[in-house]
Amino acid sequence: MTLVIFLAALIGGMLIGLPICFALLFSGVCMMLYLNGFNAQILSQNLFSGADSFSMMAVPFFIMAGEFMNRGGITKRIVNAANAIIGHVRGGLGYVAIMAILLFASMIGSAVASTAFLGAILIPMMVRAGYKRDTCTGLIAAGNILSPIMPPSVPMIIFGVQAGVSVTKLFMGGIAPAVYLSGALCVLWFFIAKKDNLAKAERQSAKQVAKALLDGLWALILPVFILVGLRSGKFTPTEAGVIAAVYALVIGLFVYKELKISMLMECLVSAAKSSSVIMFLAAAAMVSSWMMTVANVPSIVTGILAPFIEHPVALMLIICLIVLLVGTSMDVTPTIMILTPVLLPAVKAAGIDVAYFGVVFILMTVLGLLTPPVGTVLNVACGAGKINMERMVKSIWPFLLAEVVILLLMVLFYFSVPLIVRYYLGEQYYDCIRLLKVMAPMIFLVPASIIMSNYILLPFGYRKYFSYIPVITAFMHFFYAFYLSKNYGAYGACIAILLTELISFMILLVVNLKLHTFKYIFGFEYEPR
Repeated sequence: MTLVIFLAALIGGMLIGLPICFALLFSGVCMMLYLNGFNAQILSQNLFSGADSFSMMAVPFFIMAGEFMNRGGITKRIVNAANAIIGHVRGGLGYVAIMAILLFASMIGSAVASTAFLGAILIPMMVRAGYKRDTCTGLIAAGNILSPIMPPSVPMIIFGVQAGVSVTKLFMGGIAPAVYLSGALCVLWFFIAKKDNLAKAERQSAKQVAKALLDGLWALILPVFILVGLRSGKFTPTEAGVIAAVYALVIGLFVYKELKISMLMECLVSAAKSSSVIMFLAAAAMVSSWMMTVANVPSIVTGILAPFIEHPVALMLIICLIVLLVGTSMDVTPTIMILTPVLLPAVKAAGIDVAYFGVVFILMTVLGLLTPPVGTVLNVACGAGKINMERMVKSIWPFLLAEVVILLLMVLFYFSVPLIVRYYLGEQYYDCIRLLKVMAPMIFLVPASIIMSNYILLPFGYRKYFSYIPVITAFMHFFYAFYLSKNYGAYGACIAILLTELISFMILLVVNLKLHTFKYIFGFEYEPR
């Protein structure tokens, strides 16, 4: 009955137009009245404790860093650098948009906010270049799901506080899925660009590319600096937020000189407004979370999900469906606040790693924002792209389908590795499961790369590509493999191998697409070389 009261109060409050934070407070008060009667002291204590967290202090600093990056010219230079490198290829601005989202949007903290901000910059730029408005709007909307999982990520900080798991561990766990998703979007965009016959921009000279990279060097260093510092343990996520804000401020004021002293107050006010919304949501969610704990709601939900606890794959798929449905009507932050304390006991009972669940869970919440009929990111993208919802739904579905496939593969890979180890290798190799989970995608990457090189490029006579690609990837592997292996042992070595195979696969795919070899395979005439 308590769960029914909570859902009725929450949904009812939202239906009558209450903001989500007040709807959360209202649901908490309703549960309080049902259980023990109203107590203002309990309400105020939980409101305060919801925002009173050292890790949550990172939120306003990362948002402030985003404001300084935007107004200080850092964002513009990231876009310019990416455009100089790949802007000349067919559909180049699409790849530029994906790179800009990866490097910048995570600082904003909200998929909705990043869609509005980057959509306002990139969609008009792409339309002027001759791109279809519907297609580029769909790409921007779908690309912004990368923002909550690419570190530094505000949603991961919130989940880490709620679930009591290391934020740094979540940050590191979010890198690989972000790479997979961006790779899937790039591959899909390649086919879309070819189908729509998008115009190519003029190739910039080596001097122009070097100038753009040099001009954007300070902007490109920031994400790398934060990731290295977090992974090496030099500073905490909260300290990383402070460093990012100070760095963006200094670069904007004294290097690029686009951020003026007179603009600082505007930046601080804007960051304060955005931060206050998130912090108030965190505080309001703590009231509901505490009341749900008192009412034993997590145990009730665990009991409902009990038939699936012995089957973790089925449990994760059920949770995926629930989160996707909830995500259609809520932004990422309130979804995390509401569902984390409810779902976490069942996840722990099933023996699922909380950090892994956190990464997948956050990805699920953002995918929900792309699903009709309510999807909030869809609505924001419609406004940014100046198209109606019907056109938006038609343009988004290929990108959404690709991202759902990546999500399902993340679930299947995670749970398939222990079964494979037990069946083929035996219990004595069970300690290797952590390493094999990292390398699981190689089950598909390695055979695909072998087929594209040994059985396509070589028979077709492209011996130069067949020889050069392994040399290039091996040379790259030498540098990061040495660093990762030295600092992180076998785990780092596995990451290095996976990264090399992923790079090799992407290069081979692009080369084969450029040479039209796949057309030859399906019956078209060709001339061997």
